[in-house]
Amino acid sequence: MYTQWALRPAVPADVETIAELRAIVLRPDLERLGRFDEHRVRQRFRDSWAPAHTSVVTAGGSFAGSITLRPAEDGRVLEHFYLAPGRQGRGLGTAVLRALLDRADAAGETIRLNVLNGSPARRLYERHGFTVEAADPVDVFMVREPRCTVPR
Repeated sequence: MYTQWALRPAVPADVETIAELRAIVLRPDLERLGRFDEHRVRQRFRDSWAPAHTSVVTAGGSFAGSITLRPAEDGRVLEHFYLAPGRQGRGLGTAVLRALLDRADAAGETIRLNVLNGSPARRLYERHGFTVEAADPVDVFMVREPRCTVPR
């Protein structure tokens, strides 16, 4: 489990680093789905880039990934949660997601996201209480209602 990680606000200069990470992380799933396009995978990120709602994940003081939590009518939308391949599978994603979900629970916010159909990331989201709302051949749309927080 990661103990030394942090989130810092994203800045405009982070856009290309995160776009490149997105291309690396999504490539296997997009290729499996027959939808990988070297240019489009990066451009779709640039087109939806929202630094005001994005955090850069650091671990051991260096760049490890990103996560976006946009406001929505009925809560928030979690997007662009990418971790560098060498940082995956060691608890960092769980730690980051747990921290953000704890905040959402305290605020009473519903969180929505979509994940590529067949992506191993879906298991992470299911472990944290996300359930499927809808699916199509490419995307699985998931939701997590806020958990009751009881003072201890």
